[in-house]
Order: sequence, then C-alpha cells, then structure tokens
Amino acid sequence: MSERRYVITFGCPDRTGIVARVSSFLADAGGWIVEAAYHTDPDTGWFFTRQEVRADSLPFGVDELRSRFAEVATSLSAESNWRVEDTSERRRVVILVSKEGHCLYDILGRVAADELDVDVRAVIGNHDNLADITRAHGIPFHHVPFPAGDKAEAFAEVRKLVDEHDPHAVVLARFMQILPPELCQAWSGRAINIHHSFLPSFIGARPYHQAHRRGVKLVGATCHYVTADLDAGPIIEQDVIRVDHGDTVPDLVRKGRDIEKITLARGLRWHLESRVLVHGNRTVVF
Repeated sequence: MSERRYVITFGCPDRTGIVARVSSFLADAGGWIVEAAYHTDPDTGWFFTRQEVRADSLPFGVDELRSRFAEVATSLSAESNWRVEDTSERRRVVILVSKEGHCLYDILGRVAADELDVDVRAVIGNHDNLADITRAHGIPFHHVPFPAGDKAEAFAEVRKLVDEHDPHAVVLARFMQILPPELCQAWSGRAINIHHSFLPSFIGARPYHQAHRRGVKLVGATCHYVTADLDAGPIIEQDVIRVDHGDTVPDLVRKGRDIEKITLARGLRWHLESRVLVHGNRTVVF
C-alpha cells in the first residue's frame, strides 16, 4: 500500500451512537476516512469496526492519534480491545518450520515477488533441510534441534530467537511441534498455524491415506491463531478443494498442500493488515 494510512480497530458492547462517535472524532480532527467496516454480533451483543484514515489528512502523527483516541475507546467501554496501526511500519514476521517446505516456499515467493510486503526476519527450524532455500532469499536460518524427551530447553531457544525481533506474526508453517502453554500466551494473537481439514475425523498418522480409504470428496485447510487448546484457536480463514474417486493418495497430498498454501497466505495477509478482530474464540474478518 503506497498511501500511508492509520488503521483503527476495536470491539465494544453494542449500543446506539458508536459510529457517530468515531466519525465525529475523526471529522473534528480533519481525518479522511478511506475505508470503514462494521459488524454487530447479535449473540454476544458486541460491536466491531475497522477504519482506515489517510495519514496526511491529520495534523498529528500516530502517537498523538492513539493518545486522543484512548478517550473515545474508554467512553465506548472498548477497554483494551482497540488498536491504532500505522501502515508505514513494515510488518515483521518470523517463520517456524520442520521438514515440509510448501508453505515456506509460498511465503518466500510472495515476498520476493513484492506480493506480500513483509520483513521476514528469520526462519527457525527443528530440522535443517530448509536452510538453503531460506538463505537463498537472504534470510537467516536458525536450526534448533528438538530432543525426543524434555523439549523445554529447545523451546526456550526458539522463544529467544523469535522475541529478539518482536514480530507482528509468528507463522507456524507446518512446524510439527506443539507450542507449550507459556509460548501460546506470550505470542497470543500473533502465532498463526495452518493444518489440513482432516482433524478431528482422521487423527494420527497418515491422515491422507485414511481420507483416501474413506473416499472423501473435499480436502481443506484451516488457518487459525495458536492457543493452548491444540488446533482449536480462533479461526482466521478456511478453504477447500474438491477431490474425486480417481485421485490417488499423492493427488490428495498435492491438493492438500495447495489449499494450505493459499489459506495461510490469506490469513497472514489479513492478520498483518489488522483485518482480524478476535472476540473469545471467534473472529471477525473485515
């Protein structure tokens, strides 16, 4: 995005006058709204919004906007559920991987093609087979071996490597290790995972073989935030691709990888553009 913008997002208890309050605040400051989205959840009685404002329309910077908007957020009982982001700040990403490289290849390709404007600070793997492709893109690769038993020391090293970059997103690009609860908490709302849609129907080893024997007609993928509840965090994006009786197990694997790549790319982009608002275990995606 070439034009610098400020993005305001928040959720609060629904009531009359919220849109007017926010619009009046921005208009009084000279703010030029270029994109606005709203949603009310009738089940929870919660209101959500995302506003984009031209940065050059305001006589002050993002820090002053945050300071002034805090009063509005408090008056609407938004409490801590609000953010003001500056699109000129390039988003920092750290990627965690294991052996499968399709999601990593896709992200690196999008970055190289200027399709995804992010700063990939590092790739961290519990295996080193993706080191060469990472370094070929000029990105540091860190190999952190994981022992079969106690993995606390390995996770501590991963946390140290990730946190030194203070990333906007920690992408688990087919990282086949379960994050401990303390990391889920530390990276809450930033750690993003991708997995196939066969859970919980086909649990355990060789899920594609199980699905093939069952004669499934759809292969899908889920992109979600990581929580201590395994594969049960707030969902950002899901998609499916059709398969049929003529597809072999390798066909299912190939199609599954295809849909994982695009689903992760969408979810990551929406997260980095501040389009995802989390409320409980659900999301609103503007």
